Amino acid sequence: MALYVKAAAVLGQLEGKRGSVKTLVYNSGHKNIKQLFALVCETLKYTSVLNEIITASDLLKKEKKLQMNVAKVLVYDFLFGKGLKCGGTWKVLIMKHRSQLKSALARLKVKRKVSRNEDLIETKVSSKEAYQLPRYVRVNLLKSNTEDVIDYFKREGYTYLGQATSIADLRQIDRKQFISDLHLSELLAFHPKTDLHEHFLYTAGHIILQDKASCLPAYLLSPPAGSHVIDACAAPGNKTSHLAAILRNKGKLFAFDLDTKRLATMGTLLLRAGVTCHELANQDFTLVDPSDPKYQDVNYVLVDPSCSGSGIVNRLNQFTDEEESASAQRLQALASFQYKALSLALSFPNVERVIYSTCSIHCEENEDVVKEILKRHGNRIRLVNLMPSWPLRGLDTFPEGPYCIRATPSDTLTNGFFVAMFEKQPGEKETEQTRESIAEGVISLPAADLTPLSISEQKPVASSLSAQSRKAKVKKVKKRKVKSLQI
Repeated sequence: MALYVKAAAVLGQLEGKRGSVKTLVYNSGHKNIKQLFALVCETLKYTSVLNEIITASDLLKKEKKLQMNVAKVLVYDFLFGKGLKCGGTWKVLIMKHRSQLKSALARLKVKRKVSRNEDLIETKVSSKEAYQLPRYVRVNLLKSNTEDVIDYFKREGYTYLGQATSIADLRQIDRKQFISDLHLSELLAFHPKTDLHEHFLYTAGHIILQDKASCLPAYLLSPPAGSHVIDACAAPGNKTSHLAAILRNKGKLFAFDLDTKRLATMGTLLLRAGVTCHELANQDFTLVDPSDPKYQDVNYVLVDPSCSGSGIVNRLNQFTDEEESASAQRLQALASFQYKALSLALSFPNVERVIYSTCSIHCEENEDVVKEILKRHGNRIRLVNLMPSWPLRGLDTFPEGPYCIRATPSDTLTNGFFVAMFEKQPGEKETEQTRESIAEGVISLPAADLTPLSISEQKPVASSLSAQSRKAKVKKVKKRKVKSLQI
């Protein structure tokens, strides 16, 4: 029975949530991961068939306490799997309706003019499913270093191909080979079929299995060691552990998430990764008070809010997403939340840099949100021109759109992703009135025209500087010829 409970829970998490099937299964805590993974994947493949059979048999109407996702995994195993692997109430329930379920399946085969069960599966594979992404491995610098991890894999018989010089190099990795990423020094890429979930380095927290695109937000935010940082929507925790590694466990890392179960899983992940500088909060970030004294030293915020998850390749979207998943109504609701979270992040009194990211391909959740933020708060902040050498830019739906970066399976060999970064204008100081306006979304001001400084040129303005010296510093910055942020 535990198998079906876990499988139904994974199906529930996939509905409207971000995350791959494999990640959710491995984070489930079930004792037989392979068995659970197989059941979830097969149920997803037959999901439209199961919906029809369950509806045609009136199963949920007759068994009002039975939830849809539980019904799916039970009916799948009964009709298409190797038989029910449970006893008790659920087996009795399914067996009571076995005649109706088998009849509904037979009628469906006649309707679709097929004789085999597998011919019922709809094969609507999107273009992104055609790409097999490398297995990306981020070295956890809190517990190890890149050189030692490379040596470890080499001793296990893997061939190290050196440093990649182009995306094309990542396409040519054979089994038992790996290569260093061309952008992130602590990121390694393996053959797509490489499974490291049970590898010692993973179970001991020395490596993190994380898609390259997902590594970009923390990498680009790059908070100095000792900083106070907020991870606004933190679970499942990979970006949080990445931030902690960049901080070298020095400073303070506030991590928020509203989902209790995801936060508990995140706590386990952070413990395994050796993170000690964090403070977890089971709280809706949009209800946090930026004027709370505990956040007065927060200079950096990462906002990776709930989104449609439309960019994730290995989530089996063709089976898990309903037709309305990309509807205008749903995207508008998501964008509204994303805007609210990002606005709040920018309202912390001493914030200097805010990164915004999604694993969505939809402009409504990406460029449109950024454009609205600049429209309302443009006198206080500016958009940073991220990684000018990155091959895929943000859409030019507004002048600064190409300052953002996008990622796709075809162009960058990653999941679909979007990243934008904001910086507070030099000399700007947050006021209570401004914070209230941000929360209400009533400011509409012109965008800034200053070009962002490179990371090496950006230094926090000391609080002891006089107002006169602040103005002089801003004036000096305006006269300098500066370059875009290039990491």
